[in-house]
Amino acid sequence: MDIRAAEISAILKDQIKNFGQEAQVSEVGQVLSVGDGIARVYGLDNVQAGEMVEFENGTRGMALNLETDNVGVVIFGADREIKEGQTVKRTRAIVDTPVGKGLLGRVVDGLGNPIDGKGPIQSTERRRVDVKAPGIIPRQSVNEPMATGLKAVDALIPIGRGQRELIIGDRQTGKTAIALDTILNQKPLNATGDEKIKLYCVYVAIGQKRSTVAQFVKVLEEQGALEYSVVVAATASDPAPMQYIAPFTGCTMGEYFRDNGMHA
Repeated sequence: MDIRAAEISAILKDQIKNFGQEAQVSEVGQVLSVGDGIARVYGLDNVQAGEMVEFENGTRGMALNLETDNVGVVIFGADREIKEGQTVKRTRAIVDTPVGKGLLGRVVDGLGNPIDGKGPIQSTERRRVDVKAPGIIPRQSVNEPMATGLKAVDALIPIGRGQRELIIGDRQTGKTAIALDTILNQKPLNATGDEKIKLYCVYVAIGQKRSTVAQFVKVLEEQGALEYSVVVAATASDPAPMQYIAPFTGCTMGEYFRDNGMHA
C-alpha cells in the first residue's frame, strides 16, 4: 500500500482547518424533496418538534415529523418557491404568536402577522401556540352566563362563560351569522370599562373566501365591535399548513385574556 506523506499532510491540514465546525453544520440542512406543502429536509439533526425553520428564500416552516434520517417540515407559504437542494436553517424558536391587547382591532394571519395594512402589532409578549390544556382540577365551573343576543339560544340553550359550544349546520344556514350576532351583542359589556364584565372576542376564519372575511371585518368596524375583537384569517387561498395552525393561534390569543383575569 503506497502512502504518500504529502497526501497525509493535506488531509491533516484539512481536518485541522474544519475542526469544530460540526456544530454549525448540524444547524443547517438541505431540502430533499417538496410536495403538497411538505418539505423533506436532511441535516437538521438537533431540530425540535414544533420548531420554526427558515428556508433560503425567507419562507418559514415548522418541523413536525422527526425521523432518523430526515425531518418533515410543513411550509407556511407557497411550496412552489422551495426547490430541491436549497438550504434550511434553524431558528431555535418553537412556533409562537403575539398576544395581548395590542391585537384588538386587528386582522392577522395564522401566525399572528398583521394583514390589514395598519402597521406592526403593538404587542411585546409572545406565547407558544401548542401548549398543554389545563387539567380538570384547575378549571372552574361554568357559573356565569354569556348572552348571545339571540332569544332562542339564550332562553332554550343558554351558554355560560368558559363553556364550549358547537355551531353545526349545512351551508348558508346562518352559522357565521350566529357568531357575528354574538360578537356584536358584547358591545354594551365592553363599553362599561370593567375588566370583570368585558368579553373580548377572537374570530378565526378558516378556509373562507377573502371577500367573505373582508365583509365580516367591515360589519365589525361599522358596528364598533372590532375594537374589542381579533380576527385570525386563514383563507381558502392560504396554504394548508397556515389553515392548520390558525385555530391554535386563535386559542393562544384567547388564553392570554383567560390567564390575566379577563374574559374572552
